[in-house]
Amino acid sequence: MIQEKGYLIGPFENAVFAILKGIDRDVERGEDMLMLGFGVVMLSSSFAPVAPPTVLLPLVALVFAISAGFARRNYHAMERKLLQSLELLDGHDKAILHPIAAVFSEFPMRPLAVSFNPLKNLKRTGKSALGGLLINPLWMPIFYMMGMQINEEKNLGILNKAIIGVEQKIASPFSC
Repeated sequence: MIQEKGYLIGPFENAVFAILKGIDRDVERGEDMLMLGFGVVMLSSSFAPVAPPTVLLPLVALVFAISAGFARRNYHAMERKLLQSLELLDGHDKAILHPIAAVFSEFPMRPLAVSFNPLKNLKRTGKSALGGLLINPLWMPIFYMMGMQINEEKNLGILNKAIIGVEQKIASPFSC
């Protein structure tokens, strides 16, 4: 598998715009992964007449885990590609893109092995156990994975706001 080295691959006129375009595309890809997971879960009720809850509910948790896992890998790839691209820029361009890089340092995403471990996420484990006790114990894994999915969506939203802020800062001098 060929891995991209950063956002500055190929011909580009302005490095900052090329990086913004690339990272914006990757944020959209991460949001699409999460929305696909939500969509598949919403369609899972269609299988309720033919699949028992002991089969269907673990599959729902698995869908959440897969979509959140792919979104997390995408988030880590964005961070890696941004850092590699920033190494090639001068000080002024780095200063422009600093708010985006700051999101990755202020809201670091732990590896998937840590996120899937219920003993290292006691708050999420407690919330999912409480939800499972209130609704059905078979829902505990769903709530746990849904919490992971919500965390991914929150971080992508913060990153998207930082990208929009940089885009507006770049566009504001020209909007006289």
